[in-house]
Amino acid sequence: MPDTVIPRGADADLVPSEPIGVEAIEAEPTREERLARLRTVFVGGLLGLALLAASYAAAEIVLPILLAFILNLVFRPVLRVLLRARLPQPVAALIIVLSLVALFGGLAMLLSSPVSGWISRLPETLPRIEQRVKVLSSPIKSLQGALQHVEGLAPVGGGGQQGAAAQGTAEGTPLARKILTQVWIVAGGAFTTLVALFFILVSGETFLRRLVEILPRFKTKRQVVDISQEIEDDLSIYLGTITMMNSVVGVATGTVAWLCGLGDPLLWGTLAFLLNYVPILGPTVGVITFFLAGLVMLDPLWMAFVPAGLYILIHVAEGETVTPMLLAHRFTVNPVLVMIGVFFWYWMWGVVGAILATPLLAITKIVCDRIEPLQPVGHFIGR
Repeated sequence: MPDTVIPRGADADLVPSEPIGVEAIEAEPTREERLARLRTVFVGGLLGLALLAASYAAAEIVLPILLAFILNLVFRPVLRVLLRARLPQPVAALIIVLSLVALFGGLAMLLSSPVSGWISRLPETLPRIEQRVKVLSSPIKSLQGALQHVEGLAPVGGGGQQGAAAQGTAEGTPLARKILTQVWIVAGGAFTTLVALFFILVSGETFLRRLVEILPRFKTKRQVVDISQEIEDDLSIYLGTITMMNSVVGVATGTVAWLCGLGDPLLWGTLAFLLNYVPILGPTVGVITFFLAGLVMLDPLWMAFVPAGLYILIHVAEGETVTPMLLAHRFTVNPVLVMIGVFFWYWMWGVVGAILATPLLAITKIVCDRIEPLQPVGHFIGR
Protein backbone atom coordinates (compact mmCIF):
# COMPACT_ATOMS: atom_id res chain seq x y z
CA MET A 1 0.00 0.00 0.00
CA PRO A 2 1.60 3.35 -1.05
CA ASP A 3 2.37 5.92 1.60
CA THR A 4 -0.04 8.82 1.97
CA VAL A 5 1.37 11.98 0.35
CA ILE A 6 1.09 15.12 2.47
CA PRO A 7 0.74 18.27 0.28
CA ARG A 8 3.26 20.99 1.00
CA GLY A 9 3.29 24.75 0.66
CA ALA A 10 0.01 26.65 0.63
CA ASP A 11 -2.01 23.48 0.12
CA ALA A 12 -0.65 21.97 3.33
CA ASP A 13 -2.93 24.23 5.35
CA LEU A 14 -5.92 22.57 3.73
CA VAL A 15 -5.15 19.22 5.36
CA PRO A 16 -6.43 19.36 8.95
CA SER A 17 -4.73 17.17 11.52
CA GLU A 18 -8.07 16.49 13.20
CA PRO A 19 -11.70 16.78 12.04
CA ILE A 20 -12.86 20.38 12.58
CA GLY A 21 -16.21 20.77 14.26
CA VAL A 22 -17.12 17.16 13.64
CA GLU A 23 -16.50 14.33 16.08
CA ALA A 24 -14.91 11.23 14.70
CA ILE A 25 -17.56 8.57 14.41
CA GLU A 26 -16.47 4.98 14.52
CA ALA A 27 -18.55 2.43 12.76
CA GLU A 28 -20.56 0.28 15.13
CA PRO A 29 -19.38 -3.34 15.05
CA THR A 30 -21.92 -5.72 13.62
CA ARG A 31 -23.46 -8.54 15.62
CA GLU A 32 -21.20 -11.06 13.87
CA GLU A 33 -18.10 -9.03 14.74
CA ARG A 34 -19.11 -8.79 18.40
CA LEU A 35 -19.71 -12.54 18.54
CA ALA A 36 -16.35 -13.18 16.88
CA ARG A 37 -14.56 -11.00 19.46
CA LEU A 38 -16.43 -12.72 22.28
CA ARG A 39 -15.46 -16.13 20.93
CA THR A 40 -11.83 -15.02 20.66
CA VAL A 41 -11.78 -13.85 24.28
CA PHE A 42 -13.53 -17.02 25.45
CA VAL A 43 -11.18 -19.34 23.55
CA GLY A 44 -8.16 -17.34 24.74
CA GLY A 45 -9.33 -17.66 28.35
CA LEU A 46 -9.81 -21.41 27.99
CA LEU A 47 -6.38 -21.72 26.37
CA GLY A 48 -4.80 -19.75 29.22
CA LEU A 49 -6.47 -21.92 31.86
CA ALA A 50 -5.38 -25.07 30.00
CA LEU A 51 -1.78 -23.83 29.86
CA LEU A 52 -1.80 -23.02 33.58
CA ALA A 53 -3.23 -26.44 34.43
CA ALA A 54 -0.63 -28.16 32.24
CA SER A 55 2.16 -26.06 33.78
CA TYR A 56 1.00 -27.00 37.27
CA ALA A 57 0.78 -30.71 36.45
CA ALA A 58 4.11 -30.80 34.58
CA ALA A 59 6.02 -28.48 36.91
CA GLU A 60 8.99 -30.85 37.17
CA ILE A 61 9.52 -30.50 33.40
CA VAL A 62 8.22 -27.01 32.65
CA LEU A 63 9.95 -25.18 35.51
CA PRO A 64 13.58 -26.16 34.74
CA ILE A 65 13.11 -25.41 31.03
CA LEU A 66 11.49 -22.02 31.74
CA LEU A 67 14.27 -21.18 34.19
CA ALA A 68 16.84 -22.19 31.56
CA PHE A 69 15.26 -19.86 28.98
CA ILE A 70 15.33 -16.94 31.44
CA LEU A 71 18.96 -17.68 32.37
CA ASN A 72 19.72 -17.80 28.65
CA LEU A 73 18.46 -14.23 28.31
CA VAL A 74 20.61 -13.18 31.26
CA PHE A 75 23.82 -14.86 30.06
CA ARG A 76 23.39 -14.04 26.37
CA PRO A 77 25.57 -10.88 26.67
CA VAL A 78 28.28 -12.95 28.40
CA LEU A 79 28.08 -15.48 25.58
CA ARG A 80 28.57 -12.73 22.99
CA VAL A 81 31.69 -11.52 24.81
CA LEU A 82 33.14 -15.04 24.75
CA LEU A 83 32.27 -15.42 21.07
CA ARG A 84 34.11 -12.17 20.27
CA ALA A 85 37.18 -13.83 21.80
CA ARG A 86 36.89 -16.37 18.93
CA LEU A 87 35.78 -19.22 21.16
CA PRO A 88 33.52 -21.84 19.56
CA GLN A 89 29.92 -21.48 20.68
CA PRO A 90 29.75 -24.90 22.43
CA VAL A 91 32.95 -24.08 24.34
CA ALA A 92 31.60 -20.67 25.38
CA ALA A 93 28.31 -22.23 26.53
CA LEU A 94 30.20 -24.91 28.45
CA ILE A 95 32.33 -22.25 30.20
CA ILE A 96 29.16 -20.46 31.38
CA VAL A 97 27.52 -23.65 32.64
CA LEU A 98 30.67 -24.93 34.37
CA SER A 99 31.15 -21.52 36.00
CA LEU A 100 27.65 -21.78 37.47
CA VAL A 101 28.36 -25.33 38.66
CA ALA A 102 31.65 -24.26 40.27
CA LEU A 103 30.02 -21.24 41.93
CA PHE A 104 27.08 -23.07 43.47
CA GLY A 105 29.06 -26.24 44.15
CA GLY A 106 31.75 -24.33 46.03
CA LEU A 107 29.12 -22.40 47.96
CA ALA A 108 27.35 -25.64 48.89
CA MET A 109 30.62 -27.14 50.16
CA LEU A 110 31.34 -24.07 52.28
CA LEU A 111 27.83 -24.07 53.73
CA SER A 112 27.55 -27.82 54.32
CA SER A 113 29.29 -27.70 57.71
CA PRO A 114 27.26 -24.86 59.32
CA VAL A 115 23.98 -26.16 57.85
CA SER A 116 24.59 -29.69 59.13
CA GLY A 117 25.52 -28.22 62.51
CA TRP A 118 22.21 -26.36 62.78
CA ILE A 119 20.27 -29.43 61.63
CA SER A 120 21.98 -31.63 64.24
CA ARG A 121 21.18 -29.07 66.96
CA LEU A 122 17.55 -28.75 65.89
CA PRO A 123 16.12 -31.28 68.43
CA GLU A 124 17.83 -29.29 71.21
CA THR A 125 16.89 -25.86 69.91
CA LEU A 126 13.15 -26.49 69.58
CA PRO A 127 12.60 -26.95 73.35
CA ARG A 128 14.73 -23.86 74.01
CA ILE A 129 12.65 -21.80 71.58
CA GLU A 130 9.44 -23.08 73.20
CA GLN A 131 10.77 -22.21 76.64
CA ARG A 132 11.84 -18.70 75.65
CA VAL A 133 8.53 -17.80 74.03
CA LYS A 134 6.55 -19.27 76.90
CA VAL A 135 5.88 -15.79 78.23
CA LEU A 136 4.18 -14.88 74.95
CA SER A 137 2.44 -18.20 74.30
CA SER A 138 1.07 -18.94 77.77
CA PRO A 139 -1.85 -16.46 77.62
CA ILE A 140 -2.82 -17.73 74.18
CA LYS A 141 -2.70 -21.39 75.28
CA SER A 142 -4.70 -20.60 78.40
CA LEU A 143 -7.38 -18.87 76.35
CA GLN A 144 -7.45 -21.72 73.84
CA GLY A 145 -7.76 -24.31 76.61
CA ALA A 146 -10.58 -22.37 78.26
CA LEU A 147 -12.49 -22.14 74.99
CA GLN A 148 -12.04 -25.85 74.32
CA HIS A 149 -13.22 -26.66 77.84
CA VAL A 150 -16.32 -24.53 77.39
CA GLU A 151 -17.11 -26.26 74.12
CA GLY A 152 -16.48 -29.66 75.65
CA LEU A 153 -13.69 -30.48 73.20
CA ALA A 154 -10.83 -30.89 75.66
CA PRO A 155 -10.13 -30.51 79.37
CA VAL A 156 -8.25 -27.51 80.67
CA GLY A 157 -4.76 -28.69 81.60
CA GLY A 158 -1.41 -29.74 80.28
CA GLY A 159 -2.58 -32.78 78.31
CA GLY A 160 -2.64 -30.89 75.03
CA GLN A 161 0.83 -29.52 75.68
CA GLN A 162 2.24 -32.95 76.46
CA GLY A 163 0.56 -34.37 73.35
CA ALA A 164 2.09 -31.65 71.22
CA ALA A 165 5.52 -32.33 72.72
CA ALA A 166 5.14 -36.05 72.11
CA GLN A 167 4.04 -35.40 68.55
CA GLY A 168 7.02 -33.10 68.00
CA THR A 169 9.34 -35.82 69.33
CA ALA A 170 7.72 -38.41 67.10
CA GLU A 171 7.95 -36.19 64.05
CA GLY A 172 11.53 -35.13 64.76
CA THR A 173 12.93 -38.51 63.73
CA PRO A 174 12.32 -38.35 59.95
CA LEU A 175 13.34 -34.68 59.71
CA ALA A 176 16.78 -35.40 58.27
CA ARG A 177 15.23 -37.80 55.76
CA LYS A 178 12.76 -35.14 54.60
CA ILE A 179 15.53 -32.57 54.23
CA LEU A 180 17.66 -35.03 52.25
CA THR A 181 14.72 -35.80 49.96
CA GLN A 182 14.20 -32.10 49.25
CA VAL A 183 17.92 -31.66 48.57
CA TRP A 184 17.83 -34.44 45.97
CA ILE A 185 14.74 -32.90 44.33
CA VAL A 186 16.46 -29.51 44.12
CA ALA A 187 19.65 -31.10 42.78
CA GLY A 188 17.70 -32.94 40.08
CA GLY A 189 15.92 -29.75 39.02
CA ALA A 190 19.22 -27.84 38.97
CA PHE A 191 20.83 -30.52 36.79
CA THR A 192 17.93 -30.40 34.31
CA THR A 193 18.12 -26.60 34.21
CA LEU A 194 21.87 -26.58 33.53
CA VAL A 195 21.59 -29.18 30.75
CA ALA A 196 18.73 -27.23 29.13
CA LEU A 197 20.69 -23.97 29.52
CA PHE A 198 23.72 -25.47 27.78
CA PHE A 199 21.74 -26.59 24.73
CA ILE A 200 19.82 -23.30 24.54
CA LEU A 201 23.09 -21.34 24.64
CA VAL A 202 24.61 -23.62 22.00
CA SER A 203 21.60 -23.14 19.71
CA GLY A 204 22.23 -19.39 19.80
CA GLU A 205 19.64 -17.37 17.91
CA THR A 206 18.23 -20.43 16.13
CA PHE A 207 14.76 -20.23 17.71
CA LEU A 208 14.45 -16.51 17.01
CA ARG A 209 15.79 -16.92 13.47
CA ARG A 210 13.34 -19.71 12.65
CA LEU A 211 10.45 -17.73 14.10
CA VAL A 212 11.36 -14.68 12.02
CA GLU A 213 11.64 -16.82 8.88
CA ILE A 214 8.10 -18.20 9.17
CA LEU A 215 6.44 -14.85 9.88
CA PRO A 216 4.80 -13.43 6.73
CA ARG A 217 5.15 -9.65 7.20
CA PHE A 218 8.33 -7.61 7.63
CA LYS A 219 6.66 -5.41 10.28
CA THR A 220 5.88 -8.50 12.39
CA LYS A 221 9.42 -9.82 11.93
CA ARG A 222 10.85 -6.51 13.12
CA GLN A 223 8.44 -6.44 16.06
CA VAL A 224 9.48 -9.91 17.22
CA VAL A 225 13.19 -9.01 17.02
CA ASP A 226 12.61 -5.78 18.97
CA ILE A 227 10.62 -7.58 21.67
CA SER A 228 13.32 -10.23 22.03
CA GLN A 229 16.07 -7.62 22.29
CA GLU A 230 14.15 -5.52 24.82
CA ILE A 231 13.39 -8.56 26.99
CA GLU A 232 17.06 -9.54 26.92
CA ASP A 233 18.27 -6.03 27.77
CA ASP A 234 15.74 -5.35 30.53
CA LEU A 235 16.08 -8.74 32.21
CA SER A 236 19.88 -8.55 32.10
CA ILE A 237 19.84 -5.13 33.73
CA TYR A 238 17.16 -6.12 36.25
CA LEU A 239 18.73 -9.39 37.36
CA GLY A 240 22.24 -7.91 37.30
CA THR A 241 21.15 -5.00 39.51
CA ILE A 242 19.19 -7.26 41.85
CA THR A 243 22.12 -9.67 42.15
CA MET A 244 24.51 -6.82 42.94
CA MET A 245 22.20 -5.38 45.60
CA ASN A 246 21.49 -8.83 47.05
CA SER A 247 25.24 -9.33 47.40
CA VAL A 248 25.48 -6.08 49.35
CA VAL A 249 22.56 -7.19 51.53
CA GLY A 250 24.23 -10.57 52.09
CA VAL A 251 27.55 -9.02 53.14
CA ALA A 252 25.83 -6.52 55.44
CA THR A 253 23.57 -9.18 56.99
CA GLY A 254 26.43 -11.63 57.51
CA THR A 255 28.48 -8.91 59.21
CA VAL A 256 25.56 -7.91 61.45
CA ALA A 257 24.88 -11.55 62.38
CA TRP A 258 28.53 -12.05 63.31
CA LEU A 259 28.62 -8.85 65.38
CA CYS A 260 25.43 -9.86 67.20
CA GLY A 261 26.91 -13.23 68.14
CA LEU A 262 24.96 -15.56 65.85
CA GLY A 263 28.17 -16.91 64.27
CA ASP A 264 28.38 -18.47 60.78
CA PRO A 265 28.39 -15.14 58.87
CA LEU A 266 28.68 -16.95 55.52
CA LEU A 267 25.50 -18.93 56.25
CA TRP A 268 23.45 -15.90 57.29
CA GLY A 269 24.79 -13.75 54.47
CA THR A 270 23.99 -16.41 51.87
CA LEU A 271 20.52 -16.88 53.34
CA ALA A 272 19.82 -13.14 53.12
CA PHE A 273 21.25 -13.07 49.57
CA LEU A 274 18.93 -15.86 48.39
CA LEU A 275 15.81 -14.70 50.25
CA ASN A 276 16.08 -11.24 48.72
CA TYR A 277 15.31 -12.70 45.28
CA VAL A 278 11.76 -13.45 46.47
CA PRO A 279 9.76 -10.23 46.93
CA ILE A 280 7.63 -10.00 50.08
CA LEU A 281 7.86 -13.67 51.08
CA GLY A 282 11.67 -13.74 51.22
CA PRO A 283 12.16 -10.86 53.67
CA THR A 284 9.28 -12.17 55.80
CA VAL A 285 10.94 -15.58 56.10
CA GLY A 286 14.24 -13.80 56.82
CA VAL A 287 12.80 -11.80 59.73
CA ILE A 288 11.28 -14.94 61.29
CA THR A 289 14.50 -16.92 60.79
CA PHE A 290 16.73 -14.27 62.36
CA PHE A 291 14.33 -13.86 65.27
CA LEU A 292 14.33 -17.62 65.96
CA ALA A 293 18.13 -17.74 65.66
CA GLY A 294 18.33 -14.90 68.17
CA LEU A 295 16.08 -16.82 70.57
CA VAL A 296 18.42 -19.80 70.39
CA MET A 297 21.80 -18.07 70.47
CA LEU A 298 21.46 -14.78 72.35
CA ASP A 299 20.92 -13.75 75.97
CA PRO A 300 19.08 -11.92 77.48
CA LEU A 301 15.71 -12.41 75.80
CA TRP A 302 15.44 -8.89 74.38
CA MET A 303 18.63 -9.46 72.37
CA ALA A 304 16.68 -11.91 70.19
CA PHE A 305 14.98 -8.93 68.54
CA VAL A 306 18.26 -7.24 67.57
CA PRO A 307 19.29 -9.42 64.56
CA ALA A 308 15.76 -9.37 63.13
CA GLY A 309 15.49 -5.60 63.64
CA LEU A 310 18.82 -4.91 61.95
CA TYR A 311 17.85 -7.23 59.08
CA ILE A 312 14.66 -5.21 58.60
CA LEU A 313 16.67 -1.96 58.52
CA ILE A 314 19.05 -3.38 55.89
CA HIS A 315 16.15 -4.64 53.78
CA VAL A 316 14.26 -1.33 53.98
CA ALA A 317 17.37 0.65 53.04
CA GLU A 318 17.98 -1.59 50.02
CA GLY A 319 14.44 -2.42 48.91
CA GLU A 320 12.80 0.94 49.43
CA THR A 321 15.62 3.34 48.57
CA VAL A 322 18.65 2.11 46.61
CA THR A 323 17.21 -0.53 44.26
CA PRO A 324 14.15 1.55 43.19
CA MET A 325 16.49 4.43 42.30
CA LEU A 326 18.66 2.15 40.14
CA LEU A 327 15.71 0.54 38.32
CA ALA A 328 13.23 3.42 38.26
CA HIS A 329 13.65 4.32 34.58
CA ARG A 330 13.73 0.83 33.09
CA PHE A 331 11.66 -1.37 35.34
CA THR A 332 8.37 0.01 36.64
CA VAL A 333 5.79 -2.62 37.57
CA ASN A 334 2.72 -2.24 39.75
CA PRO A 335 3.78 -3.48 43.23
CA VAL A 336 0.29 -4.87 43.90
CA LEU A 337 0.56 -7.07 40.82
CA VAL A 338 4.05 -8.11 41.92
CA MET A 339 2.63 -9.24 45.27
CA ILE A 340 -0.24 -11.13 43.59
CA GLY A 341 2.20 -12.70 41.13
CA VAL A 342 4.54 -13.83 43.90
CA PHE A 343 1.74 -15.57 45.79
CA PHE A 344 0.26 -17.10 42.64
CA TRP A 345 3.50 -18.49 41.23
CA TYR A 346 4.56 -19.67 44.68
CA TRP A 347 1.33 -21.66 44.79
CA MET A 348 2.03 -22.98 41.28
CA TRP A 349 5.74 -23.79 41.51
CA GLY A 350 6.95 -23.17 45.04
CA VAL A 351 9.99 -21.03 45.88
CA VAL A 352 11.38 -21.03 42.32
CA GLY A 353 8.00 -19.83 41.06
CA ALA A 354 8.10 -16.94 43.52
CA ILE A 355 11.60 -16.03 42.27
CA LEU A 356 10.39 -16.09 38.66
CA ALA A 357 7.24 -14.06 39.38
CA THR A 358 8.76 -10.62 38.79
CA PRO A 359 10.75 -11.55 35.62
CA LEU A 360 7.62 -13.20 34.16
CA LEU A 361 5.60 -10.07 34.92
CA ALA A 362 8.30 -7.93 33.30
CA ILE A 363 8.30 -10.12 30.17
CA THR A 364 4.50 -9.86 29.98
CA LYS A 365 4.68 -6.05 30.21
CA ILE A 366 7.36 -5.78 27.52
CA VAL A 367 5.38 -7.98 25.12
CA CYS A 368 2.12 -6.11 25.79
CA ASP A 369 3.78 -2.71 25.31
CA ARG A 370 5.05 -3.76 21.87
CA ILE A 371 1.79 -5.27 20.56
CA GLU A 372 -0.82 -2.59 19.88
CA PRO A 373 -3.99 -4.50 20.88
CA LEU A 374 -2.34 -5.48 24.19
CA GLN A 375 -0.97 -2.04 25.08
CA PRO A 376 -3.79 -1.35 27.61
CA VAL A 377 -2.71 -4.51 29.46
CA GLY A 378 0.90 -3.29 29.50
CA HIS A 379 -0.24 0.09 30.81
CA PHE A 380 -2.23 -1.65 33.56
CA ILE A 381 0.79 -3.73 34.61
CA GLY A 382 3.02 -0.64 34.84
CA ARG A 383 3.35 1.48 37.95
